[in-house]
Amino acid sequence: MTRVVVLTSGKGGVGKTTCTANLGMALAQQGQRIAVIDADFGLRNLDLLLGLENRIVFTALDVLAGDCRLEQALVKDKRQPNLALLPAAQNRSKEAITPEQMIELVSKLSAAGFDFVFIDCPAGIEGGFRNAIAAAKEAIVVTTPEISAVRDADRVIGLLEANDIKTKRLIINRLKPAMVQEDQMMSVQDVQDILAIPLLGVIPDDERVIVSTNKGEPLVLEKKLSLAGVAFSNVARRLLGEKVSFLDLSAPHDDLFSRVRRLFRG
Repeated sequence: MTRVVVLTSGKGGVGKTTCTANLGMALAQQGQRIAVIDADFGLRNLDLLLGLENRIVFTALDVLAGDCRLEQALVKDKRQPNLALLPAAQNRSKEAITPEQMIELVSKLSAAGFDFVFIDCPAGIEGGFRNAIAAAKEAIVVTTPEISAVRDADRVIGLLEANDIKTKRLIINRLKPAMVQEDQMMSVQDVQDILAIPLLGVIPDDERVIVSTNKGEPLVLEKKLSLAGVAFSNVARRLLGEKVSFLDLSAPHDDLFSRVRRLFRG
């Protein structure tokens, strides 16, 4: 049974696409067959974060129009053959696809034997959002610990419930523990109290995310994982049902990395 998961937020710029790329790659490293769909028609970026932009020949719209087979549009990642991208069309509007067509695409991917289909949802709650969630059975809501992002995430959670997506989990991205300790940023508990859905992961703020984005190399591919890379890998393991403790992001830097090393040795 293919698990169809939409990554959404409401607010733009909170890291949905970064989460999609890293979680997809981390699950592929675990031996899962992963398809990632860029549902942001007109403004695609998932191909850039995966470093696959130069290998796109066909898009999801070509599949729907019958101009190519699904296998021809899927871009396989040479670094991790378990991962494939179904790209969006960059020169078309968000209205170029309907919810019914998204369901058709996901059905084709399920029939192809993928374990997970991740749908990278565009920002906002208009047509692009409705298309992206149409085929999903699960949702990962991504937010940063800022009041505007949390408010938008709360609105999205209500819309997911209205569309009968019962399994909803939360990723809090770009947490800065020092700012939390100085009461300059919302804490994980603050965000959880407002959104009231299960916590799937907390990703610390990390400048290497920018470097990895520019290189088209997800953090989880690094030989020596950064703290954010470890956090993404842990989220992937939780999605597979493992019980993985959350990193203690309040610990001093050196202590934190020694704990991470002990975690991996264990």
